[in-house]
Amino acid sequence: MEQIDVTFPCDDGHAMRGVLTLPAGSSSSAPRPGLILIYEILGLNEEMKRVSRDLAAEGYAVLIPDVFDRGLKFICVAGAIRAMMKGEGQLIDDLEAGRRYLASRPEVDGERLGVVGFCMGGGFALILAMSGRYQVAAPFYGQVPDEMPLSCPVVASYGGKDKPLTGAAEKLRGHLERLGVDHDIKTYDDAGHSFFTRPIGFVATKIGPMLPMHVAHHEGAANDSRERMLAFLKKHLG
Repeated sequence: MEQIDVTFPCDDGHAMRGVLTLPAGSSSSAPRPGLILIYEILGLNEEMKRVSRDLAAEGYAVLIPDVFDRGLKFICVAGAIRAMMKGEGQLIDDLEAGRRYLASRPEVDGERLGVVGFCMGGGFALILAMSGRYQVAAPFYGQVPDEMPLSCPVVASYGGKDKPLTGAAEKLRGHLERLGVDHDIKTYDDAGHSFFTRPIGFVATKIGPMLPMHVAHHEGAANDSRERMLAFLKKHLG
């Protein structure tokens, strides 16, 4: 397995940083399916890199675009929130630039692409699911758009203790059933927000579980949602 720092060109000429993780033997094998991984609001950290390595071990080429690299983090976060609310904006344009870069890599089959997102990234994964450029989307505890006129197949996971997202799974299921799109949506009653990832730092481990979102890792939910995601990705990306 190879995990390397890369840059790719955005529409306005900005060279955006990212982390690309390639499965072992990628240079000598047939092109692999690719995944764009959109990180949590905490940004590009070692936990997101670990998740990308885990996915690469399953045969996927994974790009994490560092969408917070345009300036001060709090400004980037504010821009991300605006883009999510509007369904358009600089961050979404940057993610599209990342998709084009990933699809252009010789190790990647550009016709077999998916998007995986966590927290903030889960919301953007659902926005990108409507772009017509992905074969599958895997959001984890992401905000659900009020309207979804189209979508690729979706495998989504939510925590029942994540109070701000109460009803999100049912809302998403309604959209996808209306569209007749293949989906696998599950709520884990005993889990909260960020149940998939492993907490880093005092705030995440001590304060997170006391918040209304009940931010905490949940081993059972993490393992089950991982297996569901991998099965769904295999079904739609091969």
